[in-house]
Amino acid sequence: QVQLVESGGGLVQAGGSLRLSCAASGRSFSTFAMGWFRQAPGQEREFVAAISESGGSTVYADAVKGRFTISRDNAKNTVYLQMNSLKPEDTAVYYCAADIWQRVEVVAGGAFERADFGSWGQGTQVTVSS
Repeated sequence: QVQLVESGGGLVQAGGSLRLSCAASGRSFSTFAMGWFRQAPGQEREFVAAISESGGSTVYADAVKGRFTISRDNAKNTVYLQMNSLKPEDTAVYYCAADIWQRVEVVAGGAFERADFGSWGQGTQVTVSS
């Protein structure tokens, strides 16, 4: 099993930036892909970004492409989500997730289903004011 702890959320004005972190423990971090999802009130949890085991491949949802950057530091067992040019519609609880079953292929056009990610963090709130 893998334990995930997110941090870095908060309140920011539209156009601002935040950097989320997700620290992992329990299993070899470099052996599985990682993802970020978000869930706004009354909405389904949706995919935001994913990164391959080595960090060499990344994929983004269209809604965040060009504004968000996912990265990882395998030496620190941490994945990051740099969020720039934030918009009020980015307001949500952000969750990191680990592909502990190694079902996910991080390629353009790939499917990133919640059910494929076996471990989840508790979430961190991001609120963007207009």
